[in-house]
Amino acid sequence: MDLVQNGLKDYLERKRSVFARFYFLSNDELLEILSQTKEVRNVRPHLRKVFEAIVDLQFSDDDTMWAMISAEKEQVNFVKKIDPKERGVEYWMGDLEKMMTTSVRNVLDISIKEYAEVARTTWVRQHAGMCVLNGSQVHWTSDVEEAINKEGGQGTKEYHSYLAKQLTESVVLVRQKLSKQEKLTLNALIVIDVHAMEVVNTLVTQ
Repeated sequence: MDLVQNGLKDYLERKRSVFARFYFLSNDELLEILSQTKEVRNVRPHLRKVFEAIVDLQFSDDDTMWAMISAEKEQVNFVKKIDPKERGVEYWMGDLEKMMTTSVRNVLDISIKEYAEVARTTWVRQHAGMCVLNGSQVHWTSDVEEAINKEGGQGTKEYHSYLAKQLTESVVLVRQKLSKQEKLTLNALIVIDVHAMEVVNTLVTQ
């Protein structure tokens, strides 16, 4: 029995050395995942423990994975499908982790570029929550810098008025009929917008 247990420990350690996130799982959980090499969809109950904030994946009929879903039901499509066929779970999960990073970067880049193309109140409802919060901050940082460089204190004062108008529009929008996720995103965005206004106001007064 000791020989079997030592062999099992070494086997699991080899799998964890390939994909370090397996250290988040107990031996029983890891064994259950490793036993599902041919039934890849059966690993879904364990995704939350392996990848923070990811609760499910979208599969095609051929078992390739093409999107990830958060606990809030937001979906981010992958830049490229993940094909688990004829591969150990520790290897395709490693590919999945890399694709998650690549895909989040992609949707964030898209949200930043589209910010200037549509009204902000429309834009906030077209993208995932974290893309809205981060994308908005990217543009705020850029706009503050531009205001300072172009017109100094006066430019910063004018930008403060623009932020107040933006905040009013967000408050009006959050009172409308929205999905639960849209309300969560907008509430967080309003808190960040208020802080952004306070920072710009400090620049104006100083």
